[in-house]
Amino acid sequence: MTGLPVIAITSGEPAGIGPELCLQLASRSFPAHLVVLADRALLAERAALIGQPLGLSEYSTGKQHPGLSVLHLPLRSAALPGKLQPENSRYVLDLLDRALGGCRTAEFAAMVTAPVHKGVINQAGIPFTGHTEYLAEACATDRVVMMLAGETAAGPLRVALVTTHLPLRDVAAAITGQALEETLHILHADMARKYGIADPRILIAGLNPHAGEGGYLGREEIEIIEPVLARLRGQGMTLIGPLPADTLFTPPILAQGDCVLAMYHDQGLGPLKYATFGKGINVTLGLPVIRTSVDHGTALELAGTGQADPGSLFEAVDQAIRMVKAAWRHT
Repeated sequence: MTGLPVIAITSGEPAGIGPELCLQLASRSFPAHLVVLADRALLAERAALIGQPLGLSEYSTGKQHPGLSVLHLPLRSAALPGKLQPENSRYVLDLLDRALGGCRTAEFAAMVTAPVHKGVINQAGIPFTGHTEYLAEACATDRVVMMLAGETAAGPLRVALVTTHLPLRDVAAAITGQALEETLHILHADMARKYGIADPRILIAGLNPHAGEGGYLGREEIEIIEPVLARLRGQGMTLIGPLPADTLFTPPILAQGDCVLAMYHDQGLGPLKYATFGKGINVTLGLPVIRTSVDHGTALELAGTGQADPGSLFEAVDQAIRMVKAAWRHT
């Protein structure tokens, strides 16, 4: 495929910083047609509040042009900066549904998501764990992989997770051979398809301190992780580990790989956010569509102040465009 990618951008929680971050996309030039999904009146009100020109044309299906346009979806209730309203939770999910639907029909080449507020969606009586799980269910995908990525002084850092939003006490039981093997297949395939790395080198973190210390600090590495890695190496994958997580995130070790697979949320994302915060992004691997997101929350206290940093959203858009072009080359 060729041409100008059309990227859908959901504006997220209307009381948060998402709408004004989307407006700030107009301050930069992107090699794509960016379509902001939002209530147009909300964008106009937020633009006036932060002193930002609106600068969005109306979206028209099938028309591609550099710059921004708005695809209007109506709010359920008036939105004020910093004031969560459960009545607007359905609107937030409407944005996701429309973007995902457009990606699945090839109307959009990718979707980028601004932050949502999990708590207020659940308060509205809608079970919601997060974007990753919601999109997986909507696509009837049994397993997806959360990966965060960002640029560091030493180059790109990409960290994927075997488990995501689980209480720590439940993590060990969730690290099964099947979960690990399925995750590695998805990670390996999407590093090729979406990043253009044909034979990715994947660094694998152990679950236990010192990667189990030969069984003295836990046997998950010996009984679960190492057998899966050996089997997949036999299929041609380049897998390094399991490695102690406390030294994995050091420059000499990271230089040996193209991405990291961590066993649980804070094991991988703590080091990544320390190294890339404000410029990092979230990527969902394993979906039939390309989806990237910011790596921060709704920042209700900054909404309407004009002080929110758009860096993560800019990077999420840049990465989505690069992934689309890599996918086009791959096909």
